[in-house]
Amino acid sequence: MASITVAVILVLLKAWASWRTGSTAMLGSLADSALDLIASIATLTGVWIASMPADEDHRFGHGKAEALAAIVQVMLITISAFGIAVRAITQLVEGNAVKAAEEGIAVSVFAIVLTFALLGWQRYVMNRTRSLAIQTDHLHYKSDLFLNLAVIAALVIDQMLGVTGADPLFGLAIAAWLGWGAYSAARDAVDDLMDREWPEEKRLAFVEAAARHPELSNLHDLRTRTSGNRDFVQFHVDLPGEMTVEEAHDIIERVEEDLRGRFPGMELLIHIDPVGHVDEPDNPLAETDEFAKLEDDE
Repeated sequence: MASITVAVILVLLKAWASWRTGSTAMLGSLADSALDLIASIATLTGVWIASMPADEDHRFGHGKAEALAAIVQVMLITISAFGIAVRAITQLVEGNAVKAAEEGIAVSVFAIVLTFALLGWQRYVMNRTRSLAIQTDHLHYKSDLFLNLAVIAALVIDQMLGVTGADPLFGLAIAAWLGWGAYSAARDAVDDLMDREWPEEKRLAFVEAAARHPELSNLHDLRTRTSGNRDFVQFHVDLPGEMTVEEAHDIIERVEEDLRGRFPGMELLIHIDPVGHVDEPDNPLAETDEFAKLEDDE
């Protein structure tokens, strides 16, 4: 809701500044803020759906709604970047000059102050929720700081210093910046939708935490993924074949409690194999002993 409020204010101010200055750079900043508004609405929708508890039709929860919201943002950003680039090229060819630079600069400075306040609030929320959608929104608003500085530079160089063509060139740079942001957001969203494994550092930290339990041996077939703000992990582990079901259950319960405490927001599934059992002899991914790999790395 804070992101939506900030975006509405900035869209109104930048629409007025674009009309007053005729600046392509300011128009690019307006387009970016308009995208911020749409993206924030999509983020709100995605977070709201993702926060719904699992139900009979979605037993793993609704976390991928955040990735779908990010895909919507990517499409909008790509269209906007293309439109800004076309406008900048047209202005370069026709040679239109900007005007009323002071008013455009004032709007950009106000936008920077307001964005700083929003970023502070978003950092607080991210630390409490670990939301992928809000992290993406946060990165986009951080880029807005540089975007507004670019608009100020474009207006100063083009009108106040008299360097013809500076404004549309800055507009092209803004379009390229938006295009790169679209690529980065698309990559993260696709990773989420495709159930990409955790980053190696996080995966290693998980194996190290599991290795603190000497009752376990041969941790293999480890699979990790993230959906929205929830993590999902499953693995096989060896226990003595003569151990009773109740004894094995008690050990696994203690392990699960410890690992969930170390990795909040995680759903964990552990499968027990008797020592010496091999599930898939021809599948190195499934049969790799993560504990042995950990010792080799050390």
